[in-house]
Amino acid sequence: MTEQSGPPPTPPEPSGVDLARVALRAAKEQARARGAAAQQKKQARRGGLRSGARADGRDPLPLGAAISRLITERGWETPAAVGGVMGRWPQMVGPEVAQHCEPLRYDEDARVLTVRCDSTAWATQLRLLAPQLVARLNADLGQGTVKLIKVLGPGGPARRYGSLRAPGSTGPGDTYG
Repeated sequence: MTEQSGPPPTPPEPSGVDLARVALRAAKEQARARGAAAQQKKQARRGGLRSGARADGRDPLPLGAAISRLITERGWETPAAVGGVMGRWPQMVGPEVAQHCEPLRYDEDARVLTVRCDSTAWATQLRLLAPQLVARLNADLGQGTVKLIKVLGPGGPARRYGSLRAPGSTGPGDTYG
């Protein structure tokens, strides 16, 4: 092995052919840039971009894709998902429970689903099933979407107003003070 002592070799100076290639490459880039600018001016005079064979942002979207994009842009993922659950309520809880209990509303801030039952017995049954139902809903919608299920019993009878009522009474609960 021999060691050389001395300055490192300098790269050779570019020859005429190499200089010509560099100049040609620079000229092509400038021509491409001028052509793109001219094309943009021409399109602006004609009234903007014209439709072509390739897809671009101006093409119409299928309805499902447009709705998905709108839901994502507006941040409506959770309310839309809960609305889907309300539509699939019989599949989520079973046909027998769905026949007697219906979802009324979803409070997004408190993450509470309110359900009304047609009898107090079904309301009690649903209160007992609520933890499993919350787990099933969160598995379907995403963890933490529903924190609580508020179960309402059947509404009382309609209040009757008429001449046979005592003045100032508030209803059947004020009979005995």
